[in-house]
Amino acid sequence: MSDTPVKQQSTAAFYGQAVASFAVAMVATAVGILRLDADAWVRGFLGIAVLYLVTSTFTLAKVIRDRQEAGQIVSRVDQARLDRLLAEHDPFEKL
Repeated sequence: MSDTPVKQQSTAAFYGQAVASFAVAMVATAVGILRLDADAWVRGFLGIAVLYLVTSTFTLAKVIRDRQEAGQIVSRVDQARLDRLLAEHDPFEKL
């Protein structure tokens, strides 16, 4: 069985861009809600709705990532079994 480490799929620049983009979007949304010409309860409702949407998005992303990682682990186990069978197989052995 090989001990191949899982490669990081995103660079630090991509991670930084994603964090910065998220921060800009949240600040812009907050400013838009605060400057909205509406009653306080409407602005509060919109603020809570945005927070709920953000937490739901994080949860969905985590569930998708966990499912993908579980699939990779199963695939690696299957690959290890196949590698072992191929290593143990002797094509010149008499049956």
